[in-house]
Amino acid sequence: MIGIEPLVFNSLWIAATVLVIVTIGAIIQAGLGMGFGLTVAPVLALVDPALVPAPALFLGMSTSFVGAIAEKQEIVWPEVGIGTLGRTTGIAFGAILLTYITDRSTFQLVFGILIALAVSLSVVGWRVKMSTRNLLGMGWISGFMGVITSVGAPPLALIYQSRDAKNSRPTLAAFFAIGCAMSLAALYLSGWAGVEQFWLACFMAPAAVLGTLLGNRLKGRVNTNYRPYLLSVAGVASVLLIVQGLA
Repeated sequence: MIGIEPLVFNSLWIAATVLVIVTIGAIIQAGLGMGFGLTVAPVLALVDPALVPAPALFLGMSTSFVGAIAEKQEIVWPEVGIGTLGRTTGIAFGAILLTYITDRSTFQLVFGILIALAVSLSVVGWRVKMSTRNLLGMGWISGFMGVITSVGAPPLALIYQSRDAKNSRPTLAAFFAIGCAMSLAALYLSGWAGVEQFWLACFMAPAAVLGTLLGNRLKGRVNTNYRPYLLSVAGVASVLLIVQGLA
């Protein structure tokens, strides 16, 4: 694991900024069933690199779990199972890649490139047909990207973007709750997560809870109309991360 000293405990302004970012991300997650990682992770990586990927994954897992439980009767479990099977192998490949990353600049470069890929997948708006093969493939990509960046939603969104939100939102939430737990296990095994990452997640947890509560009250108002703004923020963050990684 790269030893990056957390900044949130050394600056009140950084701490406040992080909590605001997490609150906004949780509101989006509660409203859409996904989007926490793409909204939060790239910005956190710029503000305080110590907060990704493991601490952000802890929060992503928690917010997804809450969303899945709230609408558990609408979850399409066979689809969750197929997607999770694909994600398992993707996580394994991502964890192996992380073992070869030994410095902060390389991590920022890889992180930025994958976030740029996530934004690109979201922008192009491809419609991927729901099938076992496609769900396995998108699950694989989601797992690979998720374990490195904590952002795994865009590949699955290509399949679910045309589906009824009543089923897609809780199904995706269940998939990400399970997938984030698997990614965290892989990060612990590969040495990229430890006790410190857990406490960093605990620091951000109250903001995630607040955002989830607000998001549940605003459900219906948080919709895809905000998508261009979210993608713009993530896109700018990815470019800055790549520049930092190359510097």
